[in-house]
Amino acid sequence: MPALPRLAAPAAAAAPPVRLAPPPLPPPLRPHYRFSSLSSRRRSPRPPSATAADAPRGGPIPEPEELDLLLLAALRAARIRDEESRRSDPLFIDPYAAVLLSHDVAHHDIGYLASHAVPCQDHYRLTTRYIDDKLQNLISNSEDIRQIVLLTDGMDTRPYRLSWPRLSVLYDVSPGKVFSTATQRLRGSGAKVSRNCVLLHIPLESPDLLEVLSKNGFNGNRLSLWVLQGLPLPTTTSLENLLLVISNLAMKGSIFTGVLPHFPDWLGTG
Repeated sequence: MPALPRLAAPAAAAAPPVRLAPPPLPPPLRPHYRFSSLSSRRRSPRPPSATAADAPRGGPIPEPEELDLLLLAALRAARIRDEESRRSDPLFIDPYAAVLLSHDVAHHDIGYLASHAVPCQDHYRLTTRYIDDKLQNLISNSEDIRQIVLLTDGMDTRPYRLSWPRLSVLYDVSPGKVFSTATQRLRGSGAKVSRNCVLLHIPLESPDLLEVLSKNGFNGNRLSLWVLQGLPLPTTTSLENLLLVISNLAMKGSIFTGVLPHFPDWLGTG
């Protein structure tokens, strides 16, 4: 009997793949801050706003310009110059005073400024004429005075209405807001300084007038002319501080002229 061929042993069945369990996830991180609920938030109160109910009776809410005492004082002086310029025989002529007043006349009756007029108006007219003549005489008789410092209320029109020698540098020391208002109102009116001259504004609010003047080209080694009229000086101390600045900047031979303000504490002094 023939022998049967031997069959190969069946291949071993493949072992099922082993599935590895994923590593456990780390616990979620807890934030180090807390969210406040909307109900616990406090809203900052809104500042009160002006409404029509807050306005004084008989008029709208006052504009900032109407509340500026320095601006009002400058407008009073401009009104006197305008009135003097309209007289048949004026002591001086200020063609720009009416331009400075035009905005306020449109908002107020001219009697508004008249009721708040500068005391001793005749004194203001006379001193204005005196200073004009003094300035013209000094600069016309001196070839060395080319630095002129005007200590004003911010609406002084001398830089535009007086004639200045060639290469003169005019410094207007005055309240910044008033000077800015005057500059805006005079724009387009033809107000210009003399040819080859320059006008620089020095804000009265500057923390160091001496330093600001020096940075704007003032030379203490050259003669200078200082003119005081209208600059707000509320106390004798403010006048003393101003004179200290002048004494530190003005060289020997320089000139100081103008009108000293009236101080109540000067009364009764011997």
